[in-house]
Parts: sequence; structure tokens; C-alpha cells
Amino acid sequence: MWILRRLLGRCSRERGAKDDLDKDSEVMGKAEIVPSLLSADFSALGEEIRKVERAGCKRLHLDVMDGHFVPNISFGPVVIKAVRKRTKLYLQTHLMIDQPGEYLKEFKKAGADCLIIHQESCCDFRKTLRKIKSLGLDAGVALRPKTPLETIKDILQQLDMILIMTVEPGFGGQPFIKGMEKKVAKARAFLDERNSKVLIGVDGGINLKTVPLVVKSGANLLIAGEAIFKGDPEKNIKELYKRIKV
Repeated sequence: MWILRRLLGRCSRERGAKDDLDKDSEVMGKAEIVPSLLSADFSALGEEIRKVERAGCKRLHLDVMDGHFVPNISFGPVVIKAVRKRTKLYLQTHLMIDQPGEYLKEFKKAGADCLIIHQESCCDFRKTLRKIKSLGLDAGVALRPKTPLETIKDILQQLDMILIMTVEPGFGGQPFIKGMEKKVAKARAFLDERNSKVLIGVDGGINLKTVPLVVKSGANLLIAGEAIFKGDPEKNIKELYKRIKV
């Protein structure tokens, strides 16, 4: 753990975004940029978090992968616990793992605020969502690009977020799959018809080019990795927010 503490360094503990965020756009209530830590520099993770805090981000997206549900391995509760010690930002944790229901308490203990499970994971995802809510956490369900929205229409009352994958999950840096904005628009229409406050997140290939596309389609939470952490995160976040109002 001392290695993680050293990597995290000195990171601001302020809750949420700074009040003096540069609001040269009027989009903060319309859509939100959410940094995905998977693309951050883990040799200076604390400084990376501090940069996105200074840029006004309110959430962090944490991708947990087990090498089974997706063909990649990332990190687990130990890293999330270390991140939580250094920041009070909202931690939405995307569980790309088999049998996520077996690990919910560990992620809650680590400090997650929201647990997002996949509809396609090897579990009764409806039962798992109920367990997440019973722990006092926000709950989200993620859908692979080819998974129909119809598979979750009966569980809206259990959800705080729908995460629409706009790439196949498992690796960062993939290009946005053409046409996925239509799925986002379909989800927005479905939620609006029911006056639902469930948020729509989009994950995969989010950058300066695709931000206007998904915002126009109705997305609330725009999860970005390389578009933020490749270069200057503070500058990149500001540029992404400018694209939201295009």
C-alpha cells in the first residue's frame, strides 16, 4: 500500500468540482465530462487526479476488469481504496467482471459511490442491482454495443445510470463505433417518455469529434480517457467542454 500512497501523492480532498470552475460555457447542467482513470499515468496518479479536480470534474470513472468477462486486467478494490483516501470526488466503478455480485461489499468498503454492472455478465443482473441498492450505493447497468435497450426496460426503477458502451469493452483508445449515437438517442427518448431521471453515460471513443454527437443524442455523462490524459488534462477537459456547446 505504501507504493500506492506514493503514486497517489498529494491529492486534493475537496468534495466535487471547484466552485470557481471556468464557466465559459453553459453546459455544466447539460452534460458532464467524466475522466476515466484507466488512461491516467499511474506513476503519478495523485497528480493526475488533482489536475482533473482543478479542471472542475465532479466524478471519476474506474474500470475494473478481470481478464474473463473482458480480455484485459486492470485493478480492483485495493486501488479504489487508495484513490478514495486522496479524493472525495464521486467514484463510479464499472465492473467488467464475471459474477460481480460476489464482490459488491468489497467495492463499497473500498469507497465506491456507484457500481455499474453489465447486463451480459454471468449473473442475475436484476438481483445484483437490488443488492447494490441495498448497500446504499447508486446502481448502473452497462450495455455492450450490440445489446438491445429492451433488455433493461423493466428495471428502470432500480437504476441511477445506463452506461452505453460505444466501443467493445476491454481496452481504452478504441474509435467510436459509427451509429452508436442512435442507441443513445433511443435511450433518451425512452427515458423522457417516462419522465425518468436516470442518467445516460457513454463510454468509448469520446473525444473532441464525438462529444457534440453524443450530447445532441441526449447523453449526460461523457466518459473520456485518452482525450483527457494524453497531454494536459486541465486544458483537454476545457476543450471538451467547449465542444459540448457546439
